[in-house]
Amino acid sequence: MSMKRMLGIFIVMAGFVFLLAACGEKTQEDVLADLKDTMDSMEGYKAKAEMSMNTGQEDQKFAIDIWHKKEDMFRVALTNSMDEKGSQVILKNEDGVFVLTPALKKNFKFQSDWPENSSQPYLYQSLVNDIQKDKEAEFETTDTHYIFKTKTNYQSNNNLPYQEIHFDKKSLTPVEVKVLDKDKNSLVEVNFSSFEKDASFAEDDFSMEKNMATSTEVDEAVSGNVENNALTVSLPTFLAGAELEQKKEVDLDNGKRAILTFSGEKNFTLVQEKRDVLPTMSSPQEVKGNIINLGHTVAGLSNNTLEWSYNGVDYILASDELTKEELIQVAQSVQGQEVK
Repeated sequence: MSMKRMLGIFIVMAGFVFLLAACGEKTQEDVLADLKDTMDSMEGYKAKAEMSMNTGQEDQKFAIDIWHKKEDMFRVALTNSMDEKGSQVILKNEDGVFVLTPALKKNFKFQSDWPENSSQPYLYQSLVNDIQKDKEAEFETTDTHYIFKTKTNYQSNNNLPYQEIHFDKKSLTPVEVKVLDKDKNSLVEVNFSSFEKDASFAEDDFSMEKNMATSTEVDEAVSGNVENNALTVSLPTFLAGAELEQKKEVDLDNGKRAILTFSGEKNFTLVQEKRDVLPTMSSPQEVKGNIINLGHTVAGLSNNTLEWSYNGVDYILASDELTKEELIQVAQSVQGQEVK
C-alpha cells in the first residue's frame, strides 16, 4: 500500500473518531461548566414555577414568580392557594433582605446573607452552586434532560438532605427540582413553567415601596377594615412531647391575642394575634436570623423564636428548649385546628 493511500485512510479514520466524539454525550464536568457559563453570562432572569410541599400536616402548593438582576437583586413572590390574605415577597436589594406581606401591610428586614446561606430550590444560582460544592454529585442524562443528584444545604432543617435537579439540555435552564428526605422520599417539588434569560426590569422593580404597593385583587379585598373575621386559635399537632398547659386570651385595642403555654419534655409558648384594622405602613421590623419556608408560609427564625403570618393571623413561637428543627416542625403543624 502506498504511503499516500495510507495517509488518506488515516485522515478519514481520524475524522470519523472526531465525529464520534463530537456527537457523544457531554460529561458531568462539561455540563457543570456550561451551567456556570450560562449563570455567569446572564444579566438577569424571570421564571415562573409551582412548588408543592409535603412537610407539614397538609400538602401545600405555591405559585412562585422569580426575578433576578445581576449582581445581587432578587424578588421571589410566593402565593399559597390556601392563604386568603395574598402573597408574600422575599426581596433583596441594595438596602438589605426583606419579607413582605403587602395585603397585611407587614414588612420584615432580615440581617441575613440570604440566599447564599441555604439551598433555594427555585433559584438558578443556588442549584448550580449546590452541584459545584458536592464532589460526590451523581449525574445522568436523558434524551431531553441533564439530571444531577446532590446534597443540599438547609442549615435549619436536616430533614431534607438530598435533591434531584433536572435541566433542559438545549437551554440549560431548570425544569424540575425534587428535594428529598433521608429515605429519598420527595417532600418538596418545584416545577418550572417558564424561564426567561436576560430579562429586562424597570428601575424600581426591586424597591420595597413598589413591592409593598403592588396589590392583587385579594390584597385589595382585605386591605382596610378586616373586622368580622374572628381569631380562630389553633393548636399544633406536633408537640415535641409537651401538652397544652394554659390558654389565655387578651383583648387588644384593635384585635385579640391568644397565648398558649405548653409544658412537658420541652416547654414552649405560642402566641397568636389578629387585628381588626390593618396597621398603617411603617418602617420594617428588623430580624437578625434566617428566612424559613414552613410549607404554608414564610417565617423568620432568630435565636429561639420563629415568627410568621398566615391567613391574617400573626404567630410567634418561642422556646429555649426546642431545637431549630423542632421549632420548625411545631410551626409547620399549626394549620387551623381550633382549640376548644
